[in-house]
Amino acid sequence: MLAVAVLPLLGVGGMALYRAEAPGSVKEEKLTPRITETAKALWLTYAALTAVAIIALKLVGMSWFDAICHAFSVVALGGFSTHDASIGHFDSAPIEFVLMIFMLISMVNFARHFTAVRTRSFAPYRRDSEAKAMLLILSFSIITITALLVVEGIYPNVLEALRHSAFNVISVATTTGFSSQNYDVWPIFAPVWMLFLSCIICATGSTGGGIKMFRTLLLARQALREMKQLVHPSAVIPVRIAGQVIPERIAASVLAFIFLYFQIIAVLTFLMLLTGLDLVTAFSSVVASVNNLGPALGPTGAAGNYAVLSDVQTWICIVAMILGRLEIFGVLVLFTSAFWRK
Repeated sequence: MLAVAVLPLLGVGGMALYRAEAPGSVKEEKLTPRITETAKALWLTYAALTAVAIIALKLVGMSWFDAICHAFSVVALGGFSTHDASIGHFDSAPIEFVLMIFMLISMVNFARHFTAVRTRSFAPYRRDSEAKAMLLILSFSIITITALLVVEGIYPNVLEALRHSAFNVISVATTTGFSSQNYDVWPIFAPVWMLFLSCIICATGSTGGGIKMFRTLLLARQALREMKQLVHPSAVIPVRIAGQVIPERIAASVLAFIFLYFQIIAVLTFLMLLTGLDLVTAFSSVVASVNNLGPALGPTGAAGNYAVLSDVQTWICIVAMILGRLEIFGVLVLFTSAFWRK
């Protein structure tokens, strides 16, 4: 959004490039008549959230330096911390709670925040099918993993298990990448499920990575429609999200994106395996990089870092991060001759 607002020298209309990169229904959303005004509205919303996060983190015990750095990081869902132990360094439930709130806010479409402020109403959130699905899946995941940690005796009581489960599940699922515990030592279901959530949870128009929830919902409803169509071949069954009929061209675009997403993960994983890396580290590192998550599993997990990788493996992760951050199409379109001729 920033690029198409201030860099018209790309030689292509701002809205054309925006449509090439923007996911799902966001293509059709205009908060203001001009894309430059839309960019300003979103950046104002972003800046306001960051300022509030700085003050909130300072109030719960961080220094000004830590508060500023972590506020920048949490609103961006970037996960960068000023300490090697990440949020585990503070060992503070209030700090974790504040960060969880801002991770949840930042995983929602920023257009919803702007519209809610402009209309002084929570109606945009109530109508947001993405937000409902995200909160439902996150709640189920937190409860399930908390129960697993209690049953396995990882923590002495339910409240402590809930605290660490909630923070780390939300952090990984929203592709933030903060950690308060080494969840690699949890039962294997937990970290693998959390890695899966990082692929689907964040909303379109948020600062998170992955497929995005809109595409996930559309794919699920498309599959249901196909099954109904087999039973009723002559029926006209439109795909609806939030009460709106999704045009076939958007459905086709989403299917193409998801195909490319998994193909890129597969190709890059095989390249990592060719370098001699083990399957778990190779696959999880590629998924974490494409989703812009950060911590993966094993040596590149919550208690490790990517310094264990060779130069070639690091470059593969760099490519994965660029493709994931720019929504794949935004990068691939640069390699088409038609884009430059236009």
